Amino acid sequence: MALPSDGSYHCTYAATWAGTKLRWHLAVDENERQALLELAEDCPATTVI
Repeated sequence: MALPSDGSYHCTYAATWAGTKLRWHLAVDENERQALLELAEDCPATTVI
C-alpha cells in the first residue's frame, strides 16, 4: 500500500480506504488487511465511515 507523502494524512487516508472497501463490499487480501491494521494502531481517534 502506497501512502501519501504527508504523514499527517495517513489516518484519514487509511480510514477512507477502509470505508470504500466496506461500502462497496470489495475484497481485501491478507497483505492489504495487515497494512490497514498496522495503520489503524496509530490512529485510535480515527473513525471509519
